[in-house]
Amino acid sequence: MINVRSLLASARVTSSTRKAFATARLRGAGGVLSSGSFRGFSTADVEDEKWVKNCSLDTHIVHGGIEPDEETGAILTPVYLSTTFVQESVDKYLEKGYSYSRTNNPTVTALEKKVATIENGYGSICVGTGMSATASCFNTFMNAGDHCVITNCSYGGTNRICREQFIPLGMEFDFVDFSDPANVEAAIKPNTKLIFSESPTNPLMTLADLSAISDIAKSKGIVHVCDSTFATPYICRPLDHGCDLTIQSLTKYYDGLNISVGGALVAKTEEHYNRIKLTQNMHGNIMSPMTAFMMLQTMKTMGLRIRQQSASAAKIAAFLESHPKCSSVVYPGLDSHPQKELADRQHRDGLHGGMLNFDVIGDPIKLMDNIRRPWTLCENLGASESIITACAVMTHANMLKEDRQKIGITDGFIRISVGIEDPDDLIRSLDEALNSL
Repeated sequence: MINVRSLLASARVTSSTRKAFATARLRGAGGVLSSGSFRGFSTADVEDEKWVKNCSLDTHIVHGGIEPDEETGAILTPVYLSTTFVQESVDKYLEKGYSYSRTNNPTVTALEKKVATIENGYGSICVGTGMSATASCFNTFMNAGDHCVITNCSYGGTNRICREQFIPLGMEFDFVDFSDPANVEAAIKPNTKLIFSESPTNPLMTLADLSAISDIAKSKGIVHVCDSTFATPYICRPLDHGCDLTIQSLTKYYDGLNISVGGALVAKTEEHYNRIKLTQNMHGNIMSPMTAFMMLQTMKTMGLRIRQQSASAAKIAAFLESHPKCSSVVYPGLDSHPQKELADRQHRDGLHGGMLNFDVIGDPIKLMDNIRRPWTLCENLGASESIITACAVMTHANMLKEDRQKIGITDGFIRISVGIEDPDDLIRSLDEALNSL
């Protein structure tokens, strides 16, 4: 019989890899990531003189948890395309940390450790998609008869899986406005086991006061998870604000290049990590090694991209706010955003991301069909390419129409994901398309 602790444990690693992950904590990122231990590796395990102390988050995103390969000197983590791993003997089973790639794979483990480091968590699981991460959270912390307080404006796929899969299985959900923590507290029941935040929300750009909601959750012994895909750890790390878990659709800003899909569920504590790791193993929900390898490379430029995207989004939002064909524009960096004070307090370095929305006066379908490049009409966000989406008929078409309109996703609601192109080119294209309506 396989020992459950062996399944839950992260892969044992070579001395050089052990040194790399301990070093990741020594380097730190803004003074926060350097505290505590990481997946059982204490900072006392190593004295690394190769690195200056207290490196910034930007440096950590590139190098955190990664060292050149001990045997070859390769600067990149190798791709381990192996289903199984040979054991020296029964007595030494799992001594090297790996037996079967459904449970652990060295390339995926490297990504999971790096994501956990950047998100300031104890550990993470990297899975097939962002929705896989969301489903893993519900499957781990909810049972039949349990209740969840969830934002009334979540990603459309999150809303759908709650209604179409988990409610028929006997789980209960209250979809409430998270912009006021009092609404969250009022919705809690004796059987509430999970509070599910999303900040900023997709696509309304509503913020949740994560510290206030975390205080409520802790006072009642309830697990608090936040989907922070729009913010990314570069702008806001929910675990720093008291959340127990963070969800990331790695497809978005971690990848950033429209190459791959993936998701991560990050735990603050060892206890919660062990639970999500067991769920991952039982479901066989692990990212492929090749995808993990690509993600390890693309995420290195996340900080550069997000700074450019945030600056461009702010400029485009200001333009749209003055355009006669736009009835409303929502971006956390605008003074007109109703939660601007919270955005400035909760978001790092005055960055508010590359996502915004506006309501168009006129035919939104005509706008979609007429807008010229560099805008791209497709479903995704966070990429280097700028993307424009009509949410009512695309990303949130699976929501009930009355629910969609109730929260403000009108038929003329347009979501844009700003890329890294010249913002003046993007503005000229928008102006041309809007003036044609």
